[in-house]
Amino acid sequence: MQPIPRILAFGVILCLLAGCSPPAAATATPLPPPSPTASQATNPPAGTPAAPSFDTLKPLAAAFVDLLVMGDFATAFGSFDDTMKNALPEAKLKQTWEQLIAQVGAFQQQTGMRTAEAQGYFIVFVTCQFEKAAIDVRVVFNSKAQISGLFFSPSQTAGSSEKAYNPPVYVNRESFQEAEVTIGSGEWALPGTLSLPNGDGPFPGVVLVHGSGPNDRDETIGPNKPFRDLAWGLASQGVAVLRYDKRTLVHASLFTPEILATLTVQEETIDDALLAARLLRETKGIDPRRVYVLGHSLGAMVAPRIGQQDASLAGLILMAAPARPLEDLALEQFTYLYNLDGVLSDQEKADMEILKTQVARVKDANLSPVTSSQDLPLGVSPVYWLDLRGYQPVEAAGSLVMPLLVLQGGRDYQVSPVNDFEVWKAAFSGKASVTLKLYPDLNHLFISGEGQPNPQEYETEGHVSVDVVNDIAGWIKQ
Repeated sequence: MQPIPRILAFGVILCLLAGCSPPAAATATPLPPPSPTASQATNPPAGTPAAPSFDTLKPLAAAFVDLLVMGDFATAFGSFDDTMKNALPEAKLKQTWEQLIAQVGAFQQQTGMRTAEAQGYFIVFVTCQFEKAAIDVRVVFNSKAQISGLFFSPSQTAGSSEKAYNPPVYVNRESFQEAEVTIGSGEWALPGTLSLPNGDGPFPGVVLVHGSGPNDRDETIGPNKPFRDLAWGLASQGVAVLRYDKRTLVHASLFTPEILATLTVQEETIDDALLAARLLRETKGIDPRRVYVLGHSLGAMVAPRIGQQDASLAGLILMAAPARPLEDLALEQFTYLYNLDGVLSDQEKADMEILKTQVARVKDANLSPVTSSQDLPLGVSPVYWLDLRGYQPVEAAGSLVMPLLVLQGGRDYQVSPVNDFEVWKAAFSGKASVTLKLYPDLNHLFISGEGQPNPQEYETEGHVSVDVVNDIAGWIKQ
């Protein structure tokens, strides 16, 4: 495979972009209970061992990754604390690593390391280059230098092997300026970029809301930056655009076990989108009556919720919007991806059976906040699933009085032109305030392609179609 689909990357730990990590590698292995209070940590009892230093932990993290590479899972497993041993048994650790290799290619080398501290835990990010992607292996240590958490995510190391951005031909870089902004305040504040057309304005404005996973402000996937394409393309046509790094990217280290256990799409996505819309309305040169939200993938799915919570929005733009429960899309996507080569391996068959069981648990009336995350799709907490239970994006959109623009790529295997877009069409065709359009040759990123859709095409540089940019700008200005 085949990278995991973007739509399946739900939370801070499920930080997968197309082309990166697999289902098992995405599983959020829980951390142990909270560390002692600040006063206890500051004044430990006499004889308490000193907290480990990163000088000690960095070699341990590198050695742990080496053990995975060598296939010595027994020794690697021995580095876990008791909670981790229960959450990620040796066999599961082996399966996680093997699935990662199957999807991002052979391990090549460790390329870097960085550190962070959070809630008494010591985090070492080991950046590893694989054949098809750079991955951050996040190794979380407790105060005894035991491994308390393990996460895999697309590398966010500054200055990594990212290719230079080549703007599409529809961008006129002389027609707009960019400024750095801050979304929100306090510990969850986010950095962002405002693309503002030249002139006095006031201009209409759009807030871009990411798909699932810890996306950056450009929604970078491989060499592609669809949100920068949209921002620069729309700004070239007189539409201001605000985009920002996602909370689960910027503040990954703040997502403690307690926060993860209560995380929903409200905290993951909606709250920051509301703050961004408010900021854009209050920005000089922006017409506060013409501020829109554009959601992609998961962002499109929850956009109706954003509209329900912000009646001042001028409208919503939904790109690749799911119409069905996410657990159904998860099962459909893995079925598609595992069958791309026409043969299901024994491991893939086993994975599918596990996923079917997990999806059934999400739908089970007995699902509760105390259900183990390990028994649910992708290791996502039951609270996340319960929050989405009963949510119908199409129905929620129908409750809004603001206009909608619903766009869909015909080659999208992650959000189906048939099983999702047709539902939107059936609900809104003929309604004057809703515009729907299908682009037969475009994929999930709204980049053109041909042949059978597959994840590998996300690793080929392309740009959001000029037709999409023109249609959005025209709809906003009409």
